[in-house]
Amino acid sequence: MSPLGSSLAAMDLISIGAVFKTLVFLCFIRSSKGDHFTKLNLPPLLKASRFSTIQHEAYDYIIVGGGTAGCPLAATLSQKFKVLLLERGGSPYGNRNITYLENFHICLADESPESPSQAFISTDGVINARASVLGGGTCINAGFYSRAKQSFVQEAGWDAELVNQSYPWVEERIVHWPKIAPWQVALRDGLLEAGVSPYNGYTYDHLYGTKIGGTIFDETGYRHTAADLLAAGNPNNLRVLLHARVYKIVFKTKKGHRKPRAVGIQFKDENGAHHQAFLSRKRGSEIIVSAGAIGSPQLLLLSGIGPRNELKQHNIPVVHRNEHVGKGMSDNPMNSIFIPTKNLPQQSLIETVGITDSGVFIEASSGFSQSPDSIHCHHGIMSAEIGQLSTIPPKQRSFDAVRKYVNNKQNLPKEVFHGGFILEKIDGPLSTGNLVLVDTDINSNPKVTFNYFQHPQDLSRCVYGIKIIERILKTNHFTNLTANGAGYPMEKLLNMSVTANINLIPKHTNDTTSLEQFCRDTVTTIWHYHGGCHVGKVVDQQYRVIGTSGLRVVDGSTLFSSPGTNPQATVLMIGRYMGVKILRERLGRAAGV
Repeated sequence: MSPLGSSLAAMDLISIGAVFKTLVFLCFIRSSKGDHFTKLNLPPLLKASRFSTIQHEAYDYIIVGGGTAGCPLAATLSQKFKVLLLERGGSPYGNRNITYLENFHICLADESPESPSQAFISTDGVINARASVLGGGTCINAGFYSRAKQSFVQEAGWDAELVNQSYPWVEERIVHWPKIAPWQVALRDGLLEAGVSPYNGYTYDHLYGTKIGGTIFDETGYRHTAADLLAAGNPNNLRVLLHARVYKIVFKTKKGHRKPRAVGIQFKDENGAHHQAFLSRKRGSEIIVSAGAIGSPQLLLLSGIGPRNELKQHNIPVVHRNEHVGKGMSDNPMNSIFIPTKNLPQQSLIETVGITDSGVFIEASSGFSQSPDSIHCHHGIMSAEIGQLSTIPPKQRSFDAVRKYVNNKQNLPKEVFHGGFILEKIDGPLSTGNLVLVDTDINSNPKVTFNYFQHPQDLSRCVYGIKIIERILKTNHFTNLTANGAGYPMEKLLNMSVTANINLIPKHTNDTTSLEQFCRDTVTTIWHYHGGCHVGKVVDQQYRVIGTSGLRVVDGSTLFSSPGTNPQATVLMIGRYMGVKILRERLGRAAGV
């Protein structure tokens, strides 16, 4: 395939629009505090440097990571116990790039030190991101909310009654029904005509067929995040530190005790100063790691829990040998098709989903916007401005090429951004990889491998998903939206997607004739990665870290597969669920939950 620069001249205006719109999508999907913050009655959100000035006390629970699971967990435990919640990022409140749906793409593109996301590139060559903000992934995702299927709950060994109490606890606080956009209506009707039935209406439940799910964006386009759930905590018991980068769990080993006990943590504040926080001596006090599928295994490794050879390589003293830490990493592969339209479609993120019994999910997004008062920033390597670099050999990629493209982009007509996407994501997946340390700096991204499509069943399901999209695109619901009213040949749409793709995977000449090759070459992420601290291997059924005491991991790193079509709902639920479980374990009926 020829480089993008030489192919643009041969493309018509719509094809050019497809390229640049795809670039924008693939990097999609800071200021004073706003009104929403003042209405929430949140506990004080303190910079980590304030820790040395506040009254020192021992905590019943120290939670590392104020993300999707950590916030509901902290709020629940604080109802009865003293809780310290440490978040490595800043506050989401007042940051309009987080707050408003129309600015969704900016957070993922931002590489500034204050960014709520931290970019990383897996060894597979897929550009990815991890959250670095209070509220975690709920601050930078597409907002879709859908529960796990019942069989997932059963296989996890969870208490079904408590699960069915924990989901609504989240939903009544931050989840809304979308006012479905025209592009999402077209997908709904196209799915049904293509045979992805029945229509299940508006529902949070995971049901085969086509449905409209929930969203954490309200009717005004305002995002409600996991951080909002801290308002459900007891502010007298809950202390929240921002810009607190925990780099080590402190253990104590007593004579006669086989297991090392977690007693505290060490962290750096926003100025680089070092601090320590410790648990109380009460029986049952614990450190709970909720730093996500990248951060949790990374912190265990840095603290001396992991494969002996890897720890030895970095001169980390072994606290407990466990060869499974960082293993079994998975990321649900996503492949998308861009459809140019005659008019600029209304912006929408994920609202409609088709759930097949073959383990393929079909979703969509459309339009592009940016509020006048958004926080503009240099988008760096994650931005649409350098998407074309994927067609240039790595050694030739430079910021000079970025600047040249940015200058040329100013002259493009708005019509080139007209269009929307239909994407497919596979369930599971079955392909797995690993996470290993690069160095002992908590700020560094570990080296992560996902091995996309290594398992043949994952690849066959991707092909099946692309064929479903082809059937959808042949329906009048989408052909009527195109410039000529007759739609486009699938080969042309595939070619647009291949040419514009911004992963760093080499492209092949048969991408549009072999759907298998198309899947491999155009794979991107939908940020649903998980694993690294699996139940039964790194943690037990109660999420206690095996071989230690006083330490748990509660987040998506414990999952073998991604729950439902999108994991957000279930990871939020896990935080509330485990908070209640722990309270009941310690207090029985006195827990009051």
